[in-house]
Amino acid sequence: MHRLLLGVSSAALALAAALPAAAQSIPDTEATTVQDVVVTAQRREQASQDVGIALNVLGGEELKEKGVSVVNEIENIVPNVEVDSQFGGGQPQFRIRGIGATQYSANNTSSAGIYVDEVAHPYTVTTQGAMFDIARMEILRGPQGTLYGSNSTAGAVNIITNAPTVDFRAGMTAEIGNYDRYMVEGYVSGQIAPGLLGRLAAVTEQGGAWQFNRDTGEVLGDRDKSAIRGRLTWDLGPQATANLTATYMVDKSDGLGLRLRGPYAPGNAALGPVIPTDTAWRITGWQLSPAMAAVSGRSVGDKPGRDNAGFDINLRVKADLGWAALTSLTAYQTFDRSEYNDWDGTRYQESDVYFYNQLDVLSQEVRLASTGEGRWNWLVGVHATDEHIDGGFYTQFRNLAGLINTPYGQDVQAAGIFTHNSFAFTDRFRLIAGLRYESEERSLRTSGTTVAPALPRATLAYSNEMSEVSGRVGLEYDLTDSALLYASVARGVKSGGFTTYNATSATPFRPEIVLAYEVGVKSDWFHNRLRANGALFFYDYTDQQIQGIEYDRLSGRLGKITNVPKSEIYGGEIELAWTPFEGLTITQAYGYKEGEYSEFFAINDAATAAANPANGPWDVIISTDRSGEPLQFPKFTYSGSVAYDWTMAGWNLRAETNYYQRDEIYNASSASVLAGYMLWNGSVTVGPQTADWRVSLWGKNLFSEHYDETRNGFNGSARPTMSPNPGRTWGVRLSYSY
Repeated sequence: MHRLLLGVSSAALALAAALPAAAQSIPDTEATTVQDVVVTAQRREQASQDVGIALNVLGGEELKEKGVSVVNEIENIVPNVEVDSQFGGGQPQFRIRGIGATQYSANNTSSAGIYVDEVAHPYTVTTQGAMFDIARMEILRGPQGTLYGSNSTAGAVNIITNAPTVDFRAGMTAEIGNYDRYMVEGYVSGQIAPGLLGRLAAVTEQGGAWQFNRDTGEVLGDRDKSAIRGRLTWDLGPQATANLTATYMVDKSDGLGLRLRGPYAPGNAALGPVIPTDTAWRITGWQLSPAMAAVSGRSVGDKPGRDNAGFDINLRVKADLGWAALTSLTAYQTFDRSEYNDWDGTRYQESDVYFYNQLDVLSQEVRLASTGEGRWNWLVGVHATDEHIDGGFYTQFRNLAGLINTPYGQDVQAAGIFTHNSFAFTDRFRLIAGLRYESEERSLRTSGTTVAPALPRATLAYSNEMSEVSGRVGLEYDLTDSALLYASVARGVKSGGFTTYNATSATPFRPEIVLAYEVGVKSDWFHNRLRANGALFFYDYTDQQIQGIEYDRLSGRLGKITNVPKSEIYGGEIELAWTPFEGLTITQAYGYKEGEYSEFFAINDAATAAANPANGPWDVIISTDRSGEPLQFPKFTYSGSVAYDWTMAGWNLRAETNYYQRDEIYNASSASVLAGYMLWNGSVTVGPQTADWRVSLWGKNLFSEHYDETRNGFNGSARPTMSPNPGRTWGVRLSYSY
């Protein structure tokens, strides 16, 4: 498949190069005004208010102002979106409108499609270095798959980086903050030669350790991340351009330390005393064993953290063929994951884990889209991907003397063909119709889980094939020139996969399917001073993928990703943006959702364990009807901001505050409620009217709200651990552009 993908790219490049030569470029879309943001969410330029999709657009400067330095932090801005870091690890998990996986191994795809400059990142562990030199971010809620990339059931996050410019430009942003944190980001852009434009951007972020070890006082939480991106744009003819982008990133940041919700006693009293419940918010603990240090390439005294590196390169060719616009996108990604986490939060080796992975993804996409202004706008495309993942992870538990190793290798070959169409019956009434067919083959090789000094067993092979149709049908009606009413029905599909942790059997889980019904309205009032958008949705969820358990007759209890036959989710969002007078902007966003299992007989862990001999075989399986049980996500999210711009004595000034509230979550694994919380952030910016620099004083979590992102039962205490977040942080930002 590698040769096929590269061959398609070469053919597209040759076709574009064959067009007549002239000096003309096709610039990337940029935001115009707050009232009329131009987006490419449907792979053509449209005002965001003209797109019948629940959509949020965040500009690069807005992301900086709101303190979004990693993609995880978009949850503080966008309604009904949550992003969890999986117990402090480097792999985020996205949940949009309640749909999202809980997965800390690297081999399964996300429920939400993540794209950087149109390139799909199927494995979210690769997304932690993408947030620099950003033009804008587009977040689409609801199933996607008829416009680009691969299938997704939750939605899509599109990150668009800044394009090269014709004029010479340069800029720098530097920040310093508490806990000895600093960040420096810069770029240079302009014409390299006639018809050739270039841009080079880089960022480094260091420091910020806010936790400390209860035993040694050593600090934890330093960021150590750097990335560099180069972009080239050159003219291939009067109707064609080529864009080459390459990004390299390294992440050697500390992990997150977990806190004890109750006293912890080691399995053997000779190991040490009972550790009392953690009361100080910043306290944690860790310690590598010599055996774990040896396999991870670390020292016994090393902190939890990452040593990850990734490289992405892609070539995008665009050509106007007259009757249609051609886009070819060829991309290659490689990523090395080396990550040690201490999930028991103590110096005892209750639950230490080390992940090691090598990911390689080669993808090719070709799209043809209509260029006319007629009643019918169409797009057809094909997308193919060839993915390879090698690696696994080691774990260590107190009741086992040796390291537990679960190695695996996974291959994925997938291809999809899709079309998206818009037909205008009248100037105000349009039909939207899209369809996609996806074929996928996944294969896994693993010797299962072994405990040292036992030797690995024979390698077993598993396969999982998928042939699914997804699509969307909708209607759009312009109530007025500034009010759009839309309704749609969409079918989304997320790939199946394999459970690759702590298992002797990696039998696959099935794809999940969402049938989504949605109605919404987008409107601008009072000469575009007030924007009011809203949406209601209902999801009929089949084979939802969740963290669960299974029992193997010989091995006993296994943590597994399982499928829930039927679930449902319903809710809605309301978003307001108001400019009552010049300089003042107020935004509000509220998202609400509820969900439950409507058909689910799950294994009763305690009853099954009691019904079988302690050491097996486990022949008796007892299930419990969990239908009617609520799904594990917050019912509501609420966010907003107030910003005021004014001038005084030759200076531009801006004061801004933003806030975010999340409802509580019932946590089934720990049989407890994860409390809700509310965060307040703010900034003040000042700069001269006659110069191109400005300075900002910013603060995040201004009232030091203490809240947990997740809870887990990885240690043996009656009250498991929790993953905290930092209290108040603050800093100063200096920006200069030329």
